[in-house]
Amino acid sequence: MIQFAIVGCGHIAAKHVEAIQSVSGANLHTVCDTNRNNLLQFVELYGVPQWTTSFEDILNDPTVDVVSICTPSGTHAHLAIQAAQAGKHVVVEKPMALSLEDADAMIRACRKHHVKLTVVHPNRFRPAVMELQQAVKQGLFGKFSHINSTVRWNRGQGYYDTASWRGTKLMDGGVLMNQAIHSMDLLLWLMGPIHNVQAYTATMLRNIECEDVAVALLNFENGAVGLVEAATTIYPKNYEESISLFGETGSAVIGGPTANWIKHWTFEGMSKEDADSLIQRVNEDPFGIPGHQHIVADMVEAIVHDRPPVITGEDGRNALKLVLDIYQAAEHYKSTVV
Repeated sequence: MIQFAIVGCGHIAAKHVEAIQSVSGANLHTVCDTNRNNLLQFVELYGVPQWTTSFEDILNDPTVDVVSICTPSGTHAHLAIQAAQAGKHVVVEKPMALSLEDADAMIRACRKHHVKLTVVHPNRFRPAVMELQQAVKQGLFGKFSHINSTVRWNRGQGYYDTASWRGTKLMDGGVLMNQAIHSMDLLLWLMGPIHNVQAYTATMLRNIECEDVAVALLNFENGAVGLVEAATTIYPKNYEESISLFGETGSAVIGGPTANWIKHWTFEGMSKEDADSLIQRVNEDPFGIPGHQHIVADMVEAIVHDRPPVITGEDGRNALKLVLDIYQAAEHYKSTVV
């Protein structure tokens, strides 16, 4: 059994517990949080056998194989590097870090100490997205013309007020770093590297340091252009997350409140009956096996078979870099406006 320890007992940690408990070959050994009250509530809710308020206890425990980092984003790098130095494999929530320097330091530390590093980008494992990736891989779109990605969600002021670190530049980031970074990962996974970026960001409705609205125009190295729209200002609740690809011989749209449903699927040489059959099959079970479960299972297999995880530290770095490039482009735009 591969023994996992979870660090940070906030909302996202629950998905890690459920994933670990669902994967054959994985076992939840310990959870850790510096807030004792939160920790004990979490332990009681999920029936975790062992707990500690000291990260050092996990680092010094030879039975722990993997550390799952579920703490605020600004703490990821420090904890991941410590875990790697202690010989622990690392599963880290998105974004893997808030700077490329920290991301690079995490990758170097894991490489130096011969441990695996994976970043939680679970949207890759949605059934509709996997079908989309296969269509891209098979060349069904022909030459791409453009791609559109939207995250039109709601995060009210109460969400940010639940913790002092939310919405801060030092520990969290805005809608791009927090909510839309999964879409950034998908864009790069599906379309490849980006040549240049133009962007605008704004803080329109929320009392936070970072952006709650962002738009960006991307130019991919394959010649396609992309449009990104992301916001946490949608009233009164989450409205849409979507990704749309358009090419000379195919069009596809994945959407819904979360990008789990095939809304449009048309390719040259594919009959309407075949397209409708695929859409029906995917939409009957649009969530499939949870992405976190895929990631935990992949880490177990990567350790057992000594191979890299499917989602690598470099993948996490690429998504982070795109967000930072959008920030930089937006700042450049603001500096040119008189």
